[in-house]
Amino acid sequence: MPEFPGAIGISDLTVYPWPTADGEHGGSPHMHLTCAEAYVVISGRGRLQTLNHTGPSSQELTPGDVVWFTPGTIHRAVNDGDLHVLVIMQNSGLPEAGDAVMTFPPEYLTDEQYAAAASLLDRDGDPDGAPSHERARRRRDLAVEGFTELLRQWELGNHGVLDDFYRHAAALVAPRLPEWRRLIEDGATATVAAALQQVEALRAADTTHLAHATVNRIASPPQSTLGMCGFLHAYDPIRHR
Repeated sequence: MPEFPGAIGISDLTVYPWPTADGEHGGSPHMHLTCAEAYVVISGRGRLQTLNHTGPSSQELTPGDVVWFTPGTIHRAVNDGDLHVLVIMQNSGLPEAGDAVMTFPPEYLTDEQYAAAASLLDRDGDPDGAPSHERARRRRDLAVEGFTELLRQWELGNHGVLDDFYRHAAALVAPRLPEWRRLIEDGATATVAAALQQVEALRAADTTHLAHATVNRIASPPQSTLGMCGFLHAYDPIRHR
């Protein structure tokens, strides 16, 4: 199936209703390193808590709102009541294919420790290693713990802790960068190149590409998965099968 328009990725997200230690409800704070992301609010209400070098902020999320953020913005979806959003992601859905680091405390931000803390597979409790709701809640709570400390340190004036997190995050994703480059080149870069070729063709009155037009459809994904922020109906895995 061809790329979505602009080589974006999309997912349908119902934000976790699970309570957190700080009295909120919602998902795991995390950050993307190469991708912008947008939330289009479909129903319910909530907030998007963020932290970057402009400082902490909180954006209200109500039906019809669109909020987006660029790489380097730590974000946390807070569910104040049945929050349901459409997630639009840069680079063919790369944020759900590896470009994400959760805000675990520093001692978990090494390869082995991070992988264990981020895993959804509760192999001790399930011989098949099925994703576990309990594991999703546990890693969410660990990310909230780390995010809370990042906010506390920022308010104390210790802004360097955010740069420390950036460095740890960059080291964690470094082995996957060649894979990301290929995905971006095959997706977003190729899409732009094709559009520019079409412009040049039209300048020469060549309409050949219009004869290859297609219509594509994906039905609503029948099953949800456990994402960082909530229950996901992810369209990209279906499209890329």
